[in-house]
Amino acid sequence: MGIKKHILVIPGDGIGPEVTTWGKAVLENIAEEYGHEFTFDGALMGHAAIEVTGSPLPDDTLAKAKASDAILFGAIGHIKYDNDPSAKVRPEQGLLKIRKELGLYANLRPIMLFDELLDASSLKPEILKGTDILFFRELTGDVYFGEKKRSEDGNTGSDLMIYHRYEVERIAVKAYEAAMLRSKRLCSVDKANVLETSRLWREVVQEVAKRYPEVETEHMFIDNAAMQLVKNPKKFDVVLTANLFGDILTDEASQIAGSMGMLASASIGDGTGFFEPIHGSAHDIAGQNKANPLASILSVALMLEISFGLTEEAKRITDAIDKTLKAGYRTGDIADAHTDPAKILGTKQMGQKVLQYLKETVLN
Repeated sequence: MGIKKHILVIPGDGIGPEVTTWGKAVLENIAEEYGHEFTFDGALMGHAAIEVTGSPLPDDTLAKAKASDAILFGAIGHIKYDNDPSAKVRPEQGLLKIRKELGLYANLRPIMLFDELLDASSLKPEILKGTDILFFRELTGDVYFGEKKRSEDGNTGSDLMIYHRYEVERIAVKAYEAAMLRSKRLCSVDKANVLETSRLWREVVQEVAKRYPEVETEHMFIDNAAMQLVKNPKKFDVVLTANLFGDILTDEASQIAGSMGMLASASIGDGTGFFEPIHGSAHDIAGQNKANPLASILSVALMLEISFGLTEEAKRITDAIDKTLKAGYRTGDIADAHTDPAKILGTKQMGQKVLQYLKETVLN
């Protein structure tokens, strides 16, 4: 029996509208095939919202977000703000605010490698093969949300790195629950030899670990973790870390997969989930049919599995992407010297190809 869900689509900036088009198309296909009823609404956020309303997160968008069962987001940002660090209103403020307002304290970023793309990474295939990592990045604390100050003379700036015990505990529980369903291995990343927030982090994680005696827990400093991630990525399974460290590590891990265009993410809490590719707005290729839509489509698979519990439907999507890649189709960012030029596709053509294989794919 099908389910009924209301999904808010926020295309955002740059290539966001192009890639979310195909994420939504995949959702519509899944709903039709499995007898689900997915209704959709749209809203503005980021630079697109500032241009229309003056706010990076209009009240209307926030109201729609709170009323939805899940959110599919595209990308955020614009080059004009990168070149003007003094701008008081910035697109990214919308993303930070919606995370806070919806209580999205856990960011899940799976690093799942498709064998056909091992050569797309700058790392050796033998180092990469078999890598399967699930990052849990804390999302509503740390220096991003701590008090920010600039001295009167403008020569000194400070950002407060702050964590409360409950913030660490709630994401640690989610990470351990996930570890129990995977290989029962968890690595907590911090900088407890230097930072007081990290000492609190490690203390709380050690307490939570006692509730999950079956899970093998390792603690690692951030600098060592960054090195080990490229030296031996297979040593990691579930990685739990704070906001700033998680931001850096997951972007580093994107190069393991060969391209940010292949990586999905989920921001979750205790209510509406927020699903987005980890790539930026890429204004240099926006509107040119060059963006890779696969991360948005993989974000849809995460939505179906995590928010709606539709594991079979999620697997259908990843299987369809696998078949597309096995058939040799690539977007420009994941093509290499061995790719047949006739199989290097634009955004629209890649989206259509995945839909084609989705309709043909039968679960094993």
